[in-house]
Amino acid sequence: MNEADKPLIHLVDDDEAVRHSASFMLRLSGFRVQTHKDGVSFLDELKTLEDGCILLDVQMPKMNGLQVQKELNVRGCEMPVVVLTGHGDVSVAVQAMKSGAINFVEKPYEKQVLLKALEEACEEMRNRSHGALQKADAEKRLAHLTPRETEVLEGLVDGLTNKAIANTLDISPRTVEIHRANLMEKLGVDNLSGALRLAFAAGHGQ
Repeated sequence: MNEADKPLIHLVDDDEAVRHSASFMLRLSGFRVQTHKDGVSFLDELKTLEDGCILLDVQMPKMNGLQVQKELNVRGCEMPVVVLTGHGDVSVAVQAMKSGAINFVEKPYEKQVLLKALEEACEEMRNRSHGALQKADAEKRLAHLTPRETEVLEGLVDGLTNKAIANTLDISPRTVEIHRANLMEKLGVDNLSGALRLAFAAGHGQ
């Protein structure tokens, strides 16, 4: 594959060490990378940038990742976004996905998890023209869930932890885990972001 055919990642992170290490790793993995030192400078350059996928850190000065994402939506930017969140910061991740992020990856990230998220984002970029198709596919998959599994999914869409979902539904956290595992299997996804993406595509949590 020649250089121009490699997918482009716009890495937006205020931490120079992260920019350096992540861009090195991504280049080795077959991506092209453009780094941006914060959200403000990224937005300033947006009009002149080549289309690609955006890897966006949430914790940044001046403008955090969610604010940057909101501004991207206002400007009608179609580039898929993957957000980097702090460990265990599920509510922020859910908020980002409600605003249209394709995926989230928790810091400190595992290389394979990050690469898989970015590959999915690049795939999404290629498939953007199939929006209506995605909604129909998501609805079809969600139709296989039991009412209880749907309730658990709604809790996840609201950014609740397993424990909070258990309290809301008056069941044990262990039961929530079982429903969560079952619904992921039925939906054909292997992580929370995959389940959320389907839920949002079908119009849940709007």
